[in-house]
Amino acid sequence: MTDLLLKYFREKEQKVQSEKVYNTQCPFCSMQCKIQLVEQTVVTRKKYSAQGLDNPTTQGRVCIKGLNAHHHAVHKDRITYPMAKGEDGQFHRISWDKALHLIKENFTEIQREDGMDALSVYGGGSLTNESAYLLGKFARIGLQTKYIDYNGRFCMSSAASAGAKVFGIDRGLTNTLSEIPESEVIILAGTNIADCQPTIMPYFEEAKANGAYIIAIDPRETGTTKMADLHLKVKPGKDAALSNGILKVLIEENLIDESFIDERTNGFDEVQEHVASFSLEEISQSTGVAEAEIQKAAMKFGKAATGTIFTARGVEQQTDGHMAVRNFLNILLVTGKIGKPNCGYGAITGQANGQGGREHGQKSDQLPGYRSIENPDHRQYIAEVWGVKDTDIPGKGVSAYEMMEKVHQGEITGMFLMASNPIVSNPNATLVKNGLKKLKYLVAVDMFISETAELADLILPPTSYLENEGTLTNMEGRVMHREGQRRIPGEAKHDWKILCEVARVMGKEEYFTYETVEDIFNELRVASRGGMADYYGMTYERIKEKEGILWPCPDTTHEGTSRLFEERFHHADGRAAMMPVSNEPSIQKEEPSEEFPVYLTTGRVMAHYLTGVQTRKTSALNARFFESFIEIHPSTARKYEIEDNSLVKITSKRGEIVVRSKWSTDIREDTVFVPFHWAESQNVNNLIPRELDPQCRMPGFKTSAVKVQPLRQ
Repeated sequence: MTDLLLKYFREKEQKVQSEKVYNTQCPFCSMQCKIQLVEQTVVTRKKYSAQGLDNPTTQGRVCIKGLNAHHHAVHKDRITYPMAKGEDGQFHRISWDKALHLIKENFTEIQREDGMDALSVYGGGSLTNESAYLLGKFARIGLQTKYIDYNGRFCMSSAASAGAKVFGIDRGLTNTLSEIPESEVIILAGTNIADCQPTIMPYFEEAKANGAYIIAIDPRETGTTKMADLHLKVKPGKDAALSNGILKVLIEENLIDESFIDERTNGFDEVQEHVASFSLEEISQSTGVAEAEIQKAAMKFGKAATGTIFTARGVEQQTDGHMAVRNFLNILLVTGKIGKPNCGYGAITGQANGQGGREHGQKSDQLPGYRSIENPDHRQYIAEVWGVKDTDIPGKGVSAYEMMEKVHQGEITGMFLMASNPIVSNPNATLVKNGLKKLKYLVAVDMFISETAELADLILPPTSYLENEGTLTNMEGRVMHREGQRRIPGEAKHDWKILCEVARVMGKEEYFTYETVEDIFNELRVASRGGMADYYGMTYERIKEKEGILWPCPDTTHEGTSRLFEERFHHADGRAAMMPVSNEPSIQKEEPSEEFPVYLTTGRVMAHYLTGVQTRKTSALNARFFESFIEIHPSTARKYEIEDNSLVKITSKRGEIVVRSKWSTDIREDTVFVPFHWAESQNVNNLIPRELDPQCRMPGFKTSAVKVQPLRQ
C-alpha cells in the first residue's frame, strides 16, 4: 500500500511538469502596461495567468485586454511557418528558402517591369522602435522605393503635425502623467479613456479627489463623460468651432496670460481678430452646445492656475483634425498653461507604439529622429549613418490611404505588408480591398490570416510580443524595454530578422548586418542624434535600470526630459506659433441630408483592439462583444422604425453594412455610433469617405452622413 501511495503522489507531482514566468508588457494601447505572465504545464495542457507589474506609468495596473493578451500569442490558429498561395487558391506550407526566393523573383520582376516605386511598404503602429526603424530603412534602401507609410497615419497624424507646427516638436505628452492629479482643470476632447485606455483613469480620478474640474467633449455619454463635471455634447465634426467659442470667451473676458503671449508666442493678434469676427450664438448653433456651457468651460479653464488639455481620435480623425488640434493648443497658449508644472497637452495614442513608429521612419515624409525627408541636411545625416549617398534615399511618398489609391490605379503593383490589416482599417474600405486584389504580388507578415492576409500571395510568420525583444515608446514619450523570453514557436522569425533576410536576397545585405535587436537600437540612437526625437543618450542598460526614459535624451548622462517647453519652444526663435482656425474646414465634411439624414461617428469598445484580429482570438474578450452594433437614440430609432436589438442596415454614399441595434439615451438624437473592430458586412469603414485632411492626410472617420433602416428579411 505504501508503494502504491508513493507511486500515486510521484505521478501526480509529475503532472505539473513545469512553470515558466515571463516579464513582458501589453501589446495593445499606448499605456504599455507591464505584465507578468505565468505559464504552467499541467499534464499535456498549458494554463496561463497574468498580473500587472509595477512601472512609472501604470504602477502595476492592467486592463481586461492586457490580462488576456497572451491568448492570441498561444492560439492554435497562429501561423508558425511560411505559406504560399497555390493555384487552387489555398495556402500551402513552404520553406523559408522557397519563400525568400519567391519574394526575390516577384519583387525583382516588378522593379524591372514597373520601376522601383512600383513596390510599396505598409507598416503598423504596434511594431517595436527597432522594427519600425528597420522597416523605414528596408523600404528606402532594401527596396529603394519612396512608398512607405503605416496605419499610425490613422491614429495620431493630426496631433503630431499640429504639435510640430505649434511647438516645433511632437511628443505624446508635453509633461508626464504624474502631473495630472495636481491639475486644476482638465479638458478631455474626443477621448473615451474609460474604454480605450482604462489604466490611465486613476490619474483623473485622483485629480477629481483633489478638486479638479473635468470638462469632456464628446457627442456620446461614455464612462469618461460620466466622470466629468461638464459634458459638452458637440455635434460630430464641430470641434474646431467649439474650441473657437472657448477661445472667444477667454479673450473677451481677459482670461489670458499677456506676458506669456508677448514673450513666448507669435500670432496672437490674428487669433484675437479672428474670434471677434463671429458671435458665440453662431458657435452654439453650429456645434449644438449651449452658449452658457461654452462660457462655463472657458471661465473654468481660464480662471484656474493650472490646466491640461487632452485630445484623441474624436477630434483628430477629421478632415480638419490638424486645425482642430491647433485650436486646442491655441487655448493652452493664450492662457499660458504649457511648459509649467501640472499644465500641458497630451495626445492620447491608440496604438502600442504609435509614437515611436512615426518617429523613426514609417511615415512617408519622415526619417529617423523625426527628421524630414525633404530637408537636405537631414537626408545627408541619415545617408551617412546608413553608409549611402543622400541621392540613394528616395524622396517623399504619400500617406497610407493614398498608397491604396495608387494600388487601385495600378501605379503600385507590389506590396510588403507588416503588422497591419488595411482592408479593415482604411476608409473607403471596398476600394482598398478591390485595389489589393489587383497587386501582382502581396507579401503579408502576420501571425494570423487576417482579412488582408487572405489576399496575399505569401504569408510570413513573425514572432509575438512574448518572444520579440525590443523597445516601445508609450504615450508619455517614455521609451520602455520589452523582454522577449518565450521560446519561438515553429519556424516563426522576429520581424527584424525577416527584414534582414529579405534585404539579403534583394542584394542589400551589407546594410542589414545586425546580430541582435540591440544592434539595431544602437544604430537608431545614432540616427536620431540631434533630431527632434533624440534617443542617443539611451541604452538598453539605462532603459532597464530606469524603467523607461523620456525623450529627448541627448547623451548618456542625461536623465530624460519629463517636461517640455519650460524655457523655450523648439522653433528657431524659441516661440510657439498660434494661428486663426476657421469654424468650417477647407474640405467640406458630409452633412446630413434628406437621403442620408443622420451623422455617423465611429470608435472603440474596451474588449477589442484595432481590427480585432488579435482580440477576437480570446474568448473572454470576444464574448463581451462578439458582433458589431449601432448605438442609436430611442427617439431616432422609433423615427426610422428600428427596434432595440434588431438588425439594421446602415447606408452611405460608399456602401452599406448590417449590424445590430443598441438603443441608448447616451448619444445625440442626430448621431449614431458604430465601432470599427469588425470586417466584411460589419466593417463600418466601408461607409467612410475618402477625403483627407490637407495638412496631415488623416481621413474623416468621425464624420459621415448615413441613412438607417431595419433590415427587411
